[in-house]
Amino acid sequence: MSELIYKEETYKIIGCCFEVYNELGPGFLEAVYQEALSIEFTKQGVPFIEHAEMNVFYKGIILKKKYYPDFLCYDDMVLEIKAMENLSPVDEAQLLNYLKGTKKPLGLLANFGAFKFQYKRFANTRNFFAHNLR
Repeated sequence: MSELIYKEETYKIIGCCFEVYNELGPGFLEAVYQEALSIEFTKQGVPFIEHAEMNVFYKGIILKKKYYPDFLCYDDMVLEIKAMENLSPVDEAQLLNYLKGTKKPLGLLANFGAFKFQYKRFANTRNFFAHNLR
């Protein structure tokens, strides 16, 4: 079995998410969790950019339209946050498409809206290895 990419970074990001969830609980709008997570990332020393402008590629061509993830952490990890009852396959497909279109190697989907914090990790491994061979 292959080793997880960005294992320690993922652990730190998810730890920050748990800290925010444990403090606020469910029921707030996504923007509240985003602001609190920005504070927690700063406190915990997680490098991040909110709504970073990212290029989207189509057959090797950069599109004019850009993608703005909730967070770009450690320069290569996309974090999308939600505040809904449950994550759906549509949310997962959206994040997978973001990874494919931006060629980022790892995505995290975090949901603060449920009565139990939820997260999913998605690796774009083909692009990860191409990215690191340059």
